[in-house]
Amino acid sequence: MRPTTVIGFLGSTLDASKFGPSRWSKWRPTVGLTMHEDLRVDRLVLLHGTRHERLAHYVAEDIASVSPETRVEPHVLDFTDPWDFEEVYGKLLDFARAYPFDPESEDYLIHITTGTHVAQICLFLLSEAHYLPGRLLQTQPSRGGGSAAGNWNAIDLDLSRYDSIATRFAADRAEGTSFLKSGIDTRNAAFNAMIDEIEQVAIRSRAPLLLMGPTGAGKSQLARRIYELKRLKRQVKGPLVEVNCATLKGDSAMSALFGHRKGAFTGAAADRAGLLRTADTGVLFLDEIGELGLDEQAMILRAIEDKRFLPVGADREVESEFQLIAGTNRNLAACVAEGNFRDDLYARLNLWTFALPSLAERREDIAPNLDYELDRHAEREGDRITFNKEARDRYLDFATSGQARWPGNFRDLAASVTRMATFSPEGRINVECVTTEIARLQRLWRGGTEAPDPLTDLLTAGQMEALDPFDRVQLAHVVETCRASRSLSDAGRTLFVASRRQRSSTNDADRLRKYLARFDLSWAHIID
Repeated sequence: MRPTTVIGFLGSTLDASKFGPSRWSKWRPTVGLTMHEDLRVDRLVLLHGTRHERLAHYVAEDIASVSPETRVEPHVLDFTDPWDFEEVYGKLLDFARAYPFDPESEDYLIHITTGTHVAQICLFLLSEAHYLPGRLLQTQPSRGGGSAAGNWNAIDLDLSRYDSIATRFAADRAEGTSFLKSGIDTRNAAFNAMIDEIEQVAIRSRAPLLLMGPTGAGKSQLARRIYELKRLKRQVKGPLVEVNCATLKGDSAMSALFGHRKGAFTGAAADRAGLLRTADTGVLFLDEIGELGLDEQAMILRAIEDKRFLPVGADREVESEFQLIAGTNRNLAACVAEGNFRDDLYARLNLWTFALPSLAERREDIAPNLDYELDRHAEREGDRITFNKEARDRYLDFATSGQARWPGNFRDLAASVTRMATFSPEGRINVECVTTEIARLQRLWRGGTEAPDPLTDLLTAGQMEALDPFDRVQLAHVVETCRASRSLSDAGRTLFVASRRQRSSTNDADRLRKYLARFDLSWAHIID
């Protein structure tokens, strides 16, 4: 068992008593902590002022009589004003740095029951910062009196050791990460791990954050949620100021960001505060920061580091205390190498860098985000739209497959849901609506709103020339429907939905197969 050393202040009031047998019926914290059978104190470092040397000697004698194995080491520590926080903390810090601690061979307890409140707070802070490498020791009188020893309790500053506290911290952290994800139960492990890290950084750091990722990956949405989380945690009180740096061009960029003085240039009819000053005590989100010019980058760096900058036309700097969140879809390291982005600004931004994955990289998250987009549509339009089961399964089969490219990421998904909801006036998205939407997405992803002719890669030039315009339009629609369908039968049901209602039985797959054979086409040929 390793020896235990206790460090604590002499209690000029609590440890004092009249000399005589009656003193043993009084609780004296410093003497009492050496009277416990379950707490062995091998060494006691007793901090006291010069004017309390007599009391320190008196207490040391009593400790020797009740705990002869305890070696008391008086240590004089004088304060001009024991209630001056700066003085007390500074002298205790000097003591801690000079003391020959050996935590590998002995345990330390920091007694915080005695001393002024300022001294107790300083001991706590130094222990938390590990200048004093021990656990806190708290003593108190026994309930109802009757025991000079009192009670003791060691407090471990590793809060994860306390089950109830750790449970509350875990719940609070889970709530924070859920908040950052807008309450969406995402399933992608890498994305969830990244959000866990962002939650910790957001509430524990005021350093800039850099969000990287392709357009539509959710950088702006995440920046807003980070700001809202910091507001909930009382981390900021000012506004969120958002700006897309791609819209700041030429001379107007300086004015928009840093403000200007009246008369600074032609058209400057009044003072302008600028976005950085507007973001004072809040958060500034500079999306597409890679689009800023080098001059603006230099001033942004100065504003981050010194919280000061010079408005256009001003002869005196202004201040603004804000936290920066930057977003970009560029590779800033490559931009630095090309000379288009300042390396010192990149180094400053690169402390907390998080790369958001594309939607195609987290396809398992499409299902929960699909529900989220339907909820957003209901909030916007006041109209709740849902999928029927077959339609939802059909859409997710396509959305999570390799056929779905999602170049616009979540913007594509949001637009897709909005279109399907709009074309479902009865409140239910059906298979026909989904099939049409899938075909539309494929057209858009192949190059714009006007789809390229789907027949050019299936038919020869001679075959194309032999087609009547009517047949060409009809066949192109059939091919697009086939490519958006899971099977020949599925495509047949979609194409012949009206005529099949008028017949008692039909084989849609056979009917479609015969139609395609008229043009020397097959299902395998089309979807290959």
